[in-house]
Amino acid sequence: MIELKDVSVVFHPNTPDERRALKTLSMRVGKGEFTTIIGSNGAGKSTLLNIVAAAIPVTEGRVLIEGADRTSESEYKRARSIGRVFQDPLGGTAAEMSVEDNLIVASRKGAKRIVLAKTAARKREFRELLAELGMGLENRMSENVARLSGGQRQALTLLMAVISRPAALLLDEHTAALDPANAEKVLALTERFATEYGLAVLMVTHDMSRAISVGTRLVMMDAGEIIMDIAGDAKKALTVDGLVARFRELRKRGLDSDRTLLS
Repeated sequence: MIELKDVSVVFHPNTPDERRALKTLSMRVGKGEFTTIIGSNGAGKSTLLNIVAAAIPVTEGRVLIEGADRTSESEYKRARSIGRVFQDPLGGTAAEMSVEDNLIVASRKGAKRIVLAKTAARKREFRELLAELGMGLENRMSENVARLSGGQRQALTLLMAVISRPAALLLDEHTAALDPANAEKVLALTERFATEYGLAVLMVTHDMSRAISVGTRLVMMDAGEIIMDIAGDAKKALTVDGLVARFRELRKRGLDSDRTLLS
């Protein structure tokens, strides 16, 4: 469970470049809740993920993970509770390490010291998990990750993000750089892991159709604020045209400046 209470983030405070990226934002994402997040460039989507991951500090407010106040926690400690996948398939793995060694490191996420122990039981566990990805990686455990395709690397990154059983999973356009076939595979794996492990998921996307069809809840952000929060039957009834119309009604302007939002 993730809970943000009156969170604000101000970059370059008290300077001519001061910018308020999040404005007294509050939200709660429960266990097993899959929330998609949409909004124009600069809306605060990535900043939201960054404060949940402790990649940047909050200026005001509190961040709670599983009911505990973790606001002042360092990023490496927060990593024990947070899995994260970025847009770039090359960014979530160590290219010159083997598939197996990448999984060992991920399973020990947040530890100060990691031993690359390769017991028979651990190898068997990794092989079974990799087989579930449906990409043949269970037969390539000793190969360096650099030899994998983009889709295979992103699927491996996703597995690495959840292998330590975190409380929450953060996804920052994690299928945007993949071809359509691999994007669908990775998205299907994402939904399966979210359900099986009961994760609180926040998925940023610019694809409004996908934001509507995936997950249990949709949040739209603009100028550092949440302007729509829709779940259940109301979310199922959404359309892209309907979302655009609601945005115009709320903000008195269109979304034309961000064409990818309308993809």
